[in-house]
Amino acid sequence: MRSFHSLAGLFGGLLIIFMATTGFVLSLQPLADAATTMAADSSVTVAALADRVAADLPGVERLVRSASGQLVAYTAENGVRGAVLVDPQTGAAAGAYAPSALFSFITDLHRSFMLGNVGHGAAGVAALVILALAISGMLLLVGKMGGWRKLLTPSRGTGSQRLHTDLARIGVAVLLLTSLTGVYMSAVNFALVPENAGAMFAFSPASAGDSVAPIASLEALAAIPLTDLRELTFPAMGDATDVFTVTTKAGQGFVDQGTGAMLSFTPNDAWQRAYEFIYLLHTGQGAPMIALLVGLGALSVPLLAVTGTIIWWTRRRNTPRIAGNVSWRDADTVILVGSEGGSSWGFAATLRDALRLEGQRVHVAAMNELRRSYPHASRLLVLAASYGDGTAPASARQFLAKLERFASAPGFAVLGFGDQSFAQFCGFAARVDAALAAKGLPRMLPLGSVDRQSAGHFAAWGKSLGAQLGLPLVLNHVAARPATSKLVLVERVLYGMEVQAPVAVLKFAATPSHGGWFGPRLPRFEAGDLVGIVPPGADAPRYYSLASASRDGMLEICVRKQSGGLCSAFLHSLVPGETIDSFIRPNPDFRPRAGRRPLILIGAGAGVAPLAGFVRHNRHRRPVHLFFGGRDPASDFLYRDDLQTALDEGRLTSLNTRFSRVMGGGYVQDLVMDEADSVRRLVSQGAQIMVCGGRDMANGVRAAIETCLAPLGLSVDGLKQKGLYLEDAY
Repeated sequence: MRSFHSLAGLFGGLLIIFMATTGFVLSLQPLADAATTMAADSSVTVAALADRVAADLPGVERLVRSASGQLVAYTAENGVRGAVLVDPQTGAAAGAYAPSALFSFITDLHRSFMLGNVGHGAAGVAALVILALAISGMLLLVGKMGGWRKLLTPSRGTGSQRLHTDLARIGVAVLLLTSLTGVYMSAVNFALVPENAGAMFAFSPASAGDSVAPIASLEALAAIPLTDLRELTFPAMGDATDVFTVTTKAGQGFVDQGTGAMLSFTPNDAWQRAYEFIYLLHTGQGAPMIALLVGLGALSVPLLAVTGTIIWWTRRRNTPRIAGNVSWRDADTVILVGSEGGSSWGFAATLRDALRLEGQRVHVAAMNELRRSYPHASRLLVLAASYGDGTAPASARQFLAKLERFASAPGFAVLGFGDQSFAQFCGFAARVDAALAAKGLPRMLPLGSVDRQSAGHFAAWGKSLGAQLGLPLVLNHVAARPATSKLVLVERVLYGMEVQAPVAVLKFAATPSHGGWFGPRLPRFEAGDLVGIVPPGADAPRYYSLASASRDGMLEICVRKQSGGLCSAFLHSLVPGETIDSFIRPNPDFRPRAGRRPLILIGAGAGVAPLAGFVRHNRHRRPVHLFFGGRDPASDFLYRDDLQTALDEGRLTSLNTRFSRVMGGGYVQDLVMDEADSVRRLVSQGAQIMVCGGRDMANGVRAAIETCLAPLGLSVDGLKQKGLYLEDAY
């Protein structure tokens, strides 16, 4: 479904954008007509008005009333044809009529690209593509949000992903409507469905021809309100046997100009009524509010196309190329990968290469791409990383839902990837393992685990797998070094030396070798994103939350020196002028929600870094309340001066601190409990809570917030589901 949606959008993108843009312009016409058209009340009849028009405009041949109520009289006198606007209330001429050249031109473009029937066919295909995109997009959206009931919950992901999701939720109903009606109208144009199966074009009957009565006295025309009129054709001048032809919203009839009798009337059949209703929905002609909705829906298409292309390109760039990947239909071994940062794909490649050497036909894919069945696969190997504290990574969030419809029964083995410092180490892999077993699939191996990308753990699991398969499987995994760029240290400030908890605030700048046209340039990042740093002599990166955005002109992190920590020791040893190898990992799920609602920031130690970045960028002065925990205010009060400046400038509303190494001190979770009334008040106002710091601190804060919320009948899990409680714990 995702592939179809992406390919349809990419290949039909320009055509779809063209149709949507011209459709948006045309949606303005009913709005313009509504603003300029003179209205008639229901007491005005066709007979009375036609009588006045015939008196004022000798040679009038037709009266045409548009859906907007605009009335135009077409005349022919002495061989000169003309068109005159008519006041629908009085019948007086209101000036020459000239249709808008712009709307006429855009109409021809929109309906046929000015290419006749070929163009009509292309327009129909475009409508069909938009319909397919709208349906597939809606199904993808439902799957992404976790079901219909969660369709309106806050969107998550990168800026492009959130914008694409929000636009789709707003525009998909209108796009379904306009594309479906467009397809129908195209089908009518090519007579694939009938427009009117009745006798609309039957020959008109002749009148008695004895006399011509005043138009105002003709009973059949007098019985028709002007608001029902579509078109009135006058009899040929001087021909007493000719008749009036009148078309109304109900059908078409012929009126004797002498007796005023309706000689015959053919009502619209169901096909005609359906077409007129569909035409109204598609164009909004005569219905300005519908036109407004149609226009807004059309306007969302170019934005959806742009954001969709960005998402497709980003996904394509981040998905590793798998050379020689066997089709899932032919594979005997399927390897599914759940990865947030991409490192698990490297392990999957090593496993695949080892299996291929033993003659296995291997298919590798993301866990989200689980098929309903694998016809020839006898084993399913799942490499599942856990994101954060046991949650599913982005490439595996749909796996458990898809597993419910899984119809094959290959043997399975699950290998989890994670960090043992987390309480829910490999928590997601454990859920996957249990779900596969509950599905009835035969287990090949107990759940395996790899701590912090350990090649040794991976090799040991491979040995067990080889024994199970009867293959000499050797997994020598060497992690691919990520593409990095050099940054140079420009400032280094140390804290916490007196309390035996050294923390360095480090600021880096781009090196001249990574300059652009306008000088050295940093990669793009936001406060709260992660920077991966590869210390000398190491293969695996270490990640740190960013306290700055690239627009600040520097990359800033807080690093606490860990006992035996390779990367933290390296960073603490740096002096200005020395460089690091680094890369950016976006962290879009840990950013403040847009808006003016309050923000509660809770952090301890180096965890305050991204929170300080959020305060720094609070230029619109939304209410921001920071809870900060340290050891001693004299030693490790990080960002003290910056936060005081933020308070003075209104970028920070309140600053609450608690230090553990002072008389009567405590931890930040104790501070939250002391301020429970304030926290409840802010949450009642719709505040978002963001927590950053060590795992133990995060657990303590979560327990404190649970206690605070209890009187409100709320919970942390409930806030999480609404995107109002975010954690970045390590």
